[in-house]
Formats: sequence, C-alpha cells, structure tokens
Amino acid sequence: MANGQLAPGRRHMALVVAASAAGTVFEWYDFFIFGSLAAIIAKHFFTGVSDAQAYLFALLTFAAGFAARPFGALVFGHVGDVVGRKRAFLVTITIMGLATFAVAFLPDYAAIGALAPMALVLIRVLQGFAIGGEYGGAAIYVAEHASVRHRGLATGWIQAAAGLGLVLALLVILSVRRWLGETAFADWGWRVPFGVSVLLLAVSLWIRLMLEESPMFLRILETGRASKAPLSETFLQRDNLKIMLVALVGLLMGQGVVWYTAQFYTQFFLERVLKVEPAVVNIVIMVVVLASLPLYMIFAWLSDRIGRKPVMLFGLALATVGFIPGFQMLTQAVNPALARASANSPVVVAADPGSCSLQFDLIGKAKFTTSCDIAKSALANAGVPYTNVAAAPGMAAIVHVGNLELRAPEGTDLAAAGLKTATQDFATELKFALDAQGYPAKAETGAIDLRRTILVLMLFMLAATALYGPQAAALVELFPTRIRYTALSVPYHIGVGWFGGFLPATAFAIVAATGNIYSGLWYPVIVAAIGFVVTLLFLPETKGKSIED
Repeated sequence: MANGQLAPGRRHMALVVAASAAGTVFEWYDFFIFGSLAAIIAKHFFTGVSDAQAYLFALLTFAAGFAARPFGALVFGHVGDVVGRKRAFLVTITIMGLATFAVAFLPDYAAIGALAPMALVLIRVLQGFAIGGEYGGAAIYVAEHASVRHRGLATGWIQAAAGLGLVLALLVILSVRRWLGETAFADWGWRVPFGVSVLLLAVSLWIRLMLEESPMFLRILETGRASKAPLSETFLQRDNLKIMLVALVGLLMGQGVVWYTAQFYTQFFLERVLKVEPAVVNIVIMVVVLASLPLYMIFAWLSDRIGRKPVMLFGLALATVGFIPGFQMLTQAVNPALARASANSPVVVAADPGSCSLQFDLIGKAKFTTSCDIAKSALANAGVPYTNVAAAPGMAAIVHVGNLELRAPEGTDLAAAGLKTATQDFATELKFALDAQGYPAKAETGAIDLRRTILVLMLFMLAATALYGPQAAALVELFPTRIRYTALSVPYHIGVGWFGGFLPATAFAIVAATGNIYSGLWYPVIVAAIGFVVTLLFLPETKGKSIED
C-alpha cells in the first residue's frame, strides 16, 4: 500500500499495462497505416481532381476521425465515470477495431462512385468517436493501479505503445509491399494492412476481458462518492474547468502538434515535398521510431524523479526552436539536388495578386482558370517551392525558373476542353524548364545522407517523447477520481485530436498557398510556443500527488 493505493503483484500489473497499452497500439497502428497510405487512398477514393487536391482530400478524411474524438470523449467519459473504466474501454476498442477492419473491404470510387468517399469519411468518424474514450481509459486504468513512486514509469508504457503501433504498421506495410510488389500493392494490396488489424482486435479483447474494474473506481462507487453528472462537474465547476483549460492550452495543444509533426508530417515532407521513394521513407521512419522507443520510458522515469513539468517544458521548447531549422537541414540531407536548385535557380511567380486564388479547395468545386491559378496549380502538383512577387493589375502570371521565363496561359475565357489543353501544355513546359535548371524529379536514394537524416528526425522525436512520455501521469494527477475519465479525455482529444489531427491538412494547405515548403511549420511552432508559456506559468507540478480522492 502506498499513499492509500493498492500495490498489486507484478504479474497483475503487467496484465493491467498490457491490456491498456493494447488499445494504444491499435490506435496508432490504424493512424499510421492510413497516414502512410494517404496518397494511394486518394487515388482510389478521390478521382476527378488534381493529385494535390486528391491528396488534400485524403488528409481531410484522415482528419475527420479526429474531429469526432472530443464527442466520443464526452460520451465514453461519462460512461467511464458513472458505469466504470473497464466497460468503457471494452466498448471503445471493439468499435475502433471493427471500423479499421471495415476499410479493407470498402468499395472504391470506381465501384460505387461518390458513395465511396462518403462511406470512408463515415468509417473514419466512427473510428475517431471510439478513440475519444480509449486513451483516457487506458491512462487512468494504469495510473489507478500504480504506486505513487512509479506512476510516471507505469503510464509511460501507454505512451511507448504508440511507438510500437507505428513500428507494427510499418512492418506490415513494408512486408506486404515487398510480397506483392508496388503495382499490386497500389491496386489492391493496400487493403491488407487494414484487414490484418482484426488480429490486433482479437488479442486486445482477450486481454481486456481478463481484467477487473479499477480499485479506485470501486471504492468511490462503494462509498457513494461516484459522480452522477461528470459533465456538469467538469464544465460548470470553476476549479475543474480552469485546470482543464490550462491542461488543454498548456500541454495538449502543444503535444498534438509536436507529436504529429514528428511522427507524421515528417513522412509527408519526405515523400511529397522531398520526393523520396515511399518504401525508403517507411524504412527510415521505422528506424527512427524503433530508436526512439526507449525515450518514452526514460522521460517517464525522469518525471518520477525531477517532476513532470520540467520534462514536458523541455519538449515544448525544443520543438519551438528546432522544427524550422531542423526541416531545412532535412532538405539538405535528403535531397541536396533540390536544395541546390532552389538556391541557384529559385522559382518566382510574378502575378497580379487580385487574380490569385487560395490553392485550397475543400469541396473540389473551385475553378482555377486565371493565369496565376494555372501557374500555382502546376507548381503545387510538381511539388516545387516558389515565392510570390506582385505584378501590375491585369498582367498575366509569369513563372521565373532561374533565368528562364514562362508565361502562364489565361484560361478565364476558354471552354473546358481548351482550358484542359492549355493547363496540360503549361505543365509540360514547366517540367522542361525545371529539368533544365536542375530540379530533380525525385530524390536520389544513393545521395541521401542517412546519418544526418536520422539524427534530424531523432531531434524531432526527442521533443515529442519528452512531452508525451510523462503526460499520462500528469493528466491523471490533475483531476479527481470521480470525474477523471471525462475531465482528462475531453481536453486531450480537443488538443491532440483537433490541433494535432488537423495539422497535416492545415500545414499542407499553407504550403500549397504560399509556395514555401517550410511555411506550414509555423503552425506547430506557434502552438508549441503558446503551450510552453502557459505550462510554465499556470500548470501545477503534480509529481507525488495522491490521486485517490
């Protein structure tokens, strides 16, 4: 017994951790297979638009699941605080697993037309709704079993399980890719990783069914102290609402953007911007994730020694100062030919600002017909960084590629067929100009400096693991037992789900709009900086706090 808490045997504690971590592995397995296969999924479910637009739609579909998470947190948080932790996360993992499995058999656009993307979005929303109750339940269940001296380390396994889910996803994707070959994988083999997820579901359910209810929840239930209305207690009582808002703005918004930048935006940047072969990206990311696994436990253990707050502040600070220069170093290491071409022969678009649209079309109905729009669409599809210069009103857009000059066609008065021909001709002309100025069609695998690449990616992972490793313990310690499931889950899924989950689509849209391949990074940098200030000034230190109240 420690501070009034049960000290279960090692075998039982291992079962508690394994059952709780299983859901986290599942969550991140699904996250990474969808994120890794976004380009392929875009081609199957979003046809009739440009490659860049289809990819953006896939990212937004990915983000739709995150939009649903806070609503799932409200529902399952209530269940967890009123009915029990165990029942809540048995239901969540079942819904989450079946939704992931269903993607393997979902007909694509060629089979059922517009119903395909609609069904995909619905599945993602259902999956996100279930995840809304998953993380909070897992973190709370472990923390309510752990001793006060080792609470950070015990809940650190939940955080490390995220890395295990990523590694498992990459292993499955790489294995299926090599087994089938790229053509078959892109045609139908991408469904296999979703299909094999049913094995994870079976194992997770089997382990969780062996568990008993949390001892702390049972005690407050037996003594009549369980909440009858956790939502109103969380949102209408000033002290509870205040600490929830501090946790949201200080920790969780920052953790969301830092984590998704380190784990997912890096993959987008390597594959889509720097044009590295997808299989190579998968291998590099897997190496980095494997190498970073011990960091979760190290930072979680360290938080048991020196406190949660200083460890998490380190992660926020490192992300704030390291992301933009880190991604610039990544370009130099991964695609030096692109870095040289951008420096020696920069691309500049000179156009009337009034004729330029935002290259971000949420519903695929925008008509990019002006010369500026045609020029920027071609550059976005080519994945080429550029800068903007204002030209005189009414002037046609001119694209400068080093010392070459290309006049973009004006398509406002052209019929659909003529506009299509003019757009294709300009894209072909642009390709020749880019080739002539040394812009590579893709990154040369042999030219990649793997050592520097992995070191830079590990810098990002250092920030993410320092922030994420101690976080579960810190969040559990902030809230009373009677409303802990609700008060933890809702801000977590707003901060991580909305601010983090929408990061890939938001950053991609910023890059497409500005032409600057680093401009999207200002989003995570600013959010992380805000999180650092709020955490430093307002978040209390909770290490050593009794959570049985």
